[in-house]
Amino acid sequence: MIKTTGYGTSNATTPLSPFNFERRDPGPKDVQIDILYCGVCHSDLHTARNEWQNTIYPCVPGHEIVGRVSKVGTEVKNFKVGQLAAVGCMVGSDRTCPACKAGLEQYCETGFIGTYNGEDKQLGGVTFGGYSKTIVVDEYFVLRVPQTENLAGVAPLLCAGITTYSPLRHWKVGKGQKVGIVGLGGLGHMGVKLAHAMGAHVVLFTTSPGKVDDGKKLGADEVVISKNQAEMDKHLNSFDFILDTVSAKHNIDAYLNLLKTDKTLVQVGAPPMPLEVSVFGLIFKRRGFAGSLIGGIPETQEMLDFCAKHQIFSDVEVIPMDYINTAYDRMLKSDVKYRFVIDMATLK
Repeated sequence: MIKTTGYGTSNATTPLSPFNFERRDPGPKDVQIDILYCGVCHSDLHTARNEWQNTIYPCVPGHEIVGRVSKVGTEVKNFKVGQLAAVGCMVGSDRTCPACKAGLEQYCETGFIGTYNGEDKQLGGVTFGGYSKTIVVDEYFVLRVPQTENLAGVAPLLCAGITTYSPLRHWKVGKGQKVGIVGLGGLGHMGVKLAHAMGAHVVLFTTSPGKVDDGKKLGADEVVISKNQAEMDKHLNSFDFILDTVSAKHNIDAYLNLLKTDKTLVQVGAPPMPLEVSVFGLIFKRRGFAGSLIGGIPETQEMLDFCAKHQIFSDVEVIPMDYINTAYDRMLKSDVKYRFVIDMATLK
C-alpha cells in the first residue's frame, strides 16, 4: 500500500482539510502518477457539499489531473516512468458492454467508476481523486499529454475540455457552420475556443456585457447579450448547432428558437432544477434538444491531441492547495477566469 496525503472532507458542511489515506500498489496493468496539477471543477464543489445527494464520505475531489509517471506495472505498454500523463473523470468501467466496446465508457451500461466518489473495486470503499500527491490508475484510463508547456492550462481539458469537445465532434461542427455557445464560464470558454478552432462562425451568448471583450479574445466572432430581445431576434432560425453550458435555470426556448430546421441544441450545463421546454418550438422545426456527458477514453485522447495541435489551453488561475475553500466560495460567485487549478507542489 502507498501512503499519501490530500485534501478532503468528512461531511457536507466541513471545509476541506489535509487528509491522509492509502492508494493501492500498482498492479501489472496499473500506472502510478505523481500529480503536478489538478483542476477545480464545479462538480467538485457539488460533491464535497453533497448537493447531488450521492456523496460517500470521506471525499477527496479532483478529476482534472496532470502529472508524471512514477511507476508502471509489468504489463503496461504505453507509459514509461518519467512521462507526462493525465487522468480525467473516469478510472474504470465494465469494458464489456456495447458502449464500452464502442469507446463510449462514459455511457457504460453498468456505470463507469468515477475518479472520486466511485466504487473502489480494488480496495473497497470509495475512490479518492486528484486533490492528492499521487494516484494509481488502470493504464486504459490514463491519457498521454502531448503538450509540454502550460501544464496547468492542460489540466481542465480533462473535464471542461472534453465536455465541450465531445458534442462539437459528435454533431460534426466545422467550417461554414454557425455555432452558438451559451454561457462564458469554465465550460463556455472552452466551447468558444474549440468551436473556433474547428472553423465555425462562433456566436457567444452571455447575460454579462462585461464579457463581450473576453468572448471575442477567446475566439467568438459575435457576442450577443441574451437579455436584449432585439439582439436575440436577429438570430432567429439561423444556427446549425448550439451548445448550452449554463448550470442555472434559464429559458431554453429562447435558444431553441434560434436553430434552423433539423438542427440541435445540446445541454452540457447541469441546472439543479428541471428546465421547461415548449414542445411547439421542437415540433414545428423538427429541432432537437439533447444532452452530452464528457467523452470516452479514445475521444478524450483525440481532444488532447487536437488541443496540442491548435495550442489550446484553458484560461486558469493557479492556486495553492490550502486556498481551495476560498476558491469554492469564489466559484459560487463566478469569480474566476475561467478555471482554478491547484499546484500540487503546494500540498505539504
